Amino acid sequence: MGGSSSLTFALPKGRILKQALPLLTRAGIDLRAVVANKGDRRLLFDLPGGIRALLVKPGDVPTYVEYGIADLGIAGGDTLAEDERDLYEPLDLGIGACRLVIAEPRGRPTPLRRGAHIRVATKYPRLALRYYRSRGVQAEIIPLLGSVELGPITGLSDHIVDLVESGETLRQNNLTEVVTILHVTSRLIVHPASLKLKHGTISRTISALREALALRELGASVTSP
Repeated sequence: MGGSSSLTFALPKGRILKQALPLLTRAGIDLRAVVANKGDRRLLFDLPGGIRALLVKPGDVPTYVEYGIADLGIAGGDTLAEDERDLYEPLDLGIGACRLVIAEPRGRPTPLRRGAHIRVATKYPRLALRYYRSRGVQAEIIPLLGSVELGPITGLSDHIVDLVESGETLRQNNLTEVVTILHVTSRLIVHPASLKLKHGTISRTISALREALALRELGASVTSP
């Protein structure tokens, strides 16, 4: 990575990037080239100020940072908690808020009793298993990569562990929340070696984002009734 003052950001495509744009812009990171052309399929952008941006799937951001391809990134707290990577997390950006919950079919409850055996469909096997074990429940974890709501509907599982924002998807699939395991927001993450080798540049970036967060909070408090 060298002693260069240039920085590489791994940014998540989609909803989280859209929410992060005002913060990044206020912190002096010019992303106009990224958002200017919605039909642009490029994934790597050279931005003003010696910044390079990689657009990747949200779940892949920590991998690019962990392997030192990117110096910094924006990743969801759910992914970070599930993967337990050795990364520095200096800021909670307060965006992408959602919850990791246990849900079950409405009208067909499976109580979380100590000693019970429950089949659980989830994209978060480590977090799910840890929670069930903490309750003394024997959980058979069934990993799924998508549409975990189908698990209870088809009889594959008794519960699901998944992210919810409004809960509308659960309602439409006749599922109801049992308990919240984790409140999730997106974090700024930094590669530990980058923090040492590019300490000045990264520290200034963190400070600029911290100031942007403070201004956002100040604006929210001013406009609130």
